[in-house]
Amino acid sequence: MSYQLSAVVADVELLRERTADLDHAVLAALRQDFALLPVTPQLVQELTGALPDFAADPPGPEQPFELVLSPALAGLFAGWSRSGPVAYLEAEFSGGLGRQASVVWLAGAVSWGPHFDDVLDAPRGQWPLNTALTRIGAEPGRWIDPFAELGLHLERNTAGWLAHGRRGLTADYWDELAEEWEFGESGARQQPERPGPVGDWGIL
Repeated sequence: MSYQLSAVVADVELLRERTADLDHAVLAALRQDFALLPVTPQLVQELTGALPDFAADPPGPEQPFELVLSPALAGLFAGWSRSGPVAYLEAEFSGGLGRQASVVWLAGAVSWGPHFDDVLDAPRGQWPLNTALTRIGAEPGRWIDPFAELGLHLERNTAGWLAHGRRGLTADYWDELAEEWEFGESGARQQPERPGPVGDWGIL
């Protein structure tokens, strides 16, 4: 299963204020009063007045992002950070292999990063996305890491996050669906066993 992300994450009120007059800004709700802003070509053009530029070579330590953060775009995100920390997150995975990178701005300047990782052999909390989320204020909870705690696993790509935001969905909506599924599965497991081979009944 694949996963792709290109987004700004920050306090929901900060992003709501900064994007209120933009035609191509769609905010998707996360947990802990954060929001995710998918960074689309249309949004970049609206923000900077120019089409986005993408790296010619695969991302790596020297060029951590596929999207080139032009001076105009980076400067804009830095300006937003005068009202609170702002992170740009980028990731792409398929078949268990992939990459992630992030950068954080605070008080008008880069405060951490950018950092790139395509090995992910360090503890989870030190991965670029998790570190960036912690630095913008994500707090520990019942989920395995900040990425899951805020709900960044709930959509698989930009199209999913755009739909998430346009439908006004929250992380609680998906949690409720998961709980309903778990309740249904629990109920199914309590039914009397029926005869037949394991392959027919399935393994829950």
